[in-house]
Amino acid sequence: MNPTKSILVITASNGENLKLAHRFLQISSELNVTAELLDLTSLELPLYNPRTHAQSGIPATAKQLNADMSSIPRWIICAPEYNGSIPPVFTSALAWLSVQGDDFRNLFNGRPIGMATFSGGGGMELLISLRIQLTHLGAQVVGRQLLSNNNKPAEDDSIRDLVKRIMEMEPLHL
Repeated sequence: MNPTKSILVITASNGENLKLAHRFLQISSELNVTAELLDLTSLELPLYNPRTHAQSGIPATAKQLNADMSSIPRWIICAPEYNGSIPPVFTSALAWLSVQGDDFRNLFNGRPIGMATFSGGGGMELLISLRIQLTHLGAQVVGRQLLSNNNKPAEDDSIRDLVKRIMEMEPLHL
């Protein structure tokens, strides 16, 4: 990943949220904002298990994920709602990221993060759960969030506004 990129668009789905992530990339480009995609579903990252962690340490993929994510100051997460909460691929990646280093908040603390979803269900439970978790980790979560579904597609103006808002935020310390 290129450290000069301004936004990392993270997707936790290879379906509609991947399409939504590509729309964020397109609109970022239109706004002259550099952005890069991180598709968590394409990584060979094992499910986080404390027993595996204790026995085998941190996998190389998780170490590389940490390095890649730390190099870009702002993130937008595009994730679907899974059983009224956060998708397992994101939760597992988050667990691997939080066990690296002395402070589990290190990667997230002070970082501007935006949230977006395309969900088959309501999507609000995901956004609430994700906001709680990211805030607990010390992130600066953008006040505006994007909720879309089959009956309420994401509008370009909403995506544009979220990109503009996150670009106005400065990381507190990275």
